[in-house]
Amino acid sequence: MTDRPVTEMSFEDAMAELEKVVEELEQGRATLENSIKLYQRGAELKERCTTTLNEAEEKVAVITQDADGNAVGLKKVDDF
Repeated sequence: MTDRPVTEMSFEDAMAELEKVVEELEQGRATLENSIKLYQRGAELKERCTTTLNEAEEKVAVITQDADGNAVGLKKVDDF
């Protein structure tokens, strides 16, 4: 676990650290105090990953076309 601010992490870095946090918690060897810190860090990392994925989803768009095949705008993939 690093002390790096979660807000400065890329999706990949946050996901990698989240996996380490989960692994450490699953091992069950951490003290109660450390487990709480790990859980809090994991929650922050999960939120970062979720936010990043949501932002990426919003950016994914396809060009919509009118009946003549002319581009008329952008539409989120979810709208299909």
